Amino acid sequence: MSSPKSRPLLRQLGNDLRSARLRRRMSVADLALRSGASPSTITRLEKGEPGIGIGTLADVLIVLGLAERLGELIDIRHDELGLALTDHSLPQRGRSSPAARRRRRDEGDVGSMDDVSDDDGVAF
Repeated sequence: MSSPKSRPLLRQLGNDLRSARLRRRMSVADLALRSGASPSTITRLEKGEPGIGIGTLADVLIVLGLAERLGELIDIRHDELGLALTDHSLPQRGRSSPAARRRRRDEGDVGSMDDVSDDDGVAF
């Protein structure tokens, strides 16, 4: 069962798959044979019916030469909301805890700020 919000999306996906198949001059039976699905499953997929397995969709996309599109479906590099939420939850200041500062001092951290200078010899 699909939600009312997903039905139009599934119908659009089905229409797009049908168009891709027809552009390749492929019959339902041929796509079914090459993808390992039944012709009725291909027809249901093209109608946008819910309940078709994602593995079947992947097999159909492989046959159509569109397999990379499945990997782009939820590419986190293009997830603007997720990236914004992650950026919002990052600490605003680069402070370290007193325990971390003591640990670095006790370990003899060679990168202490006391020894940093620029090319002119001016300390930072």
